[in-house]
Amino acid sequence: MELPDFMSYANKFSQSEFAEKIARIAKRAGAKLVYAALILYYTLQSDKVSKADKAIIIGALGYMISPLDVIPDAIPIAGLTDDLAVLLYVLKKVWTGIDPEIVELAKSKLSRWFDEEEIAEIGDILDAEE
Repeated sequence: MELPDFMSYANKFSQSEFAEKIARIAKRAGAKLVYAALILYYTLQSDKVSKADKAIIIGALGYMISPLDVIPDAIPIAGLTDDLAVLLYVLKKVWTGIDPEIVELAKSKLSRWFDEEEIAEIGDILDAEE
């Protein structure tokens, strides 16, 4: 899958729209997408991350929030695969700047929308197929 220019979506990102979108799509999107999004969201708030990495994260989260992307989110199953691909791509690019505490915070937040079995399925997020 060829990734779109997700940086053009940076202006779509806002904290409130991120929270609304995650709450709305959590079950349909699956634990892996929500986990990747939460890691990036919490990383964005860290003062240990470069401005360049923050810009990339904002673009990816803006892409996820936007209803206008390569595969519209309304299309069952396939609609969120491009969002997951973008999030995983950015996660891999910025991974060295991610604090292990952020990873744990994101994982603990998953319990808001998923049960233990669903959370166990996230595995190693960086080994996910794109």
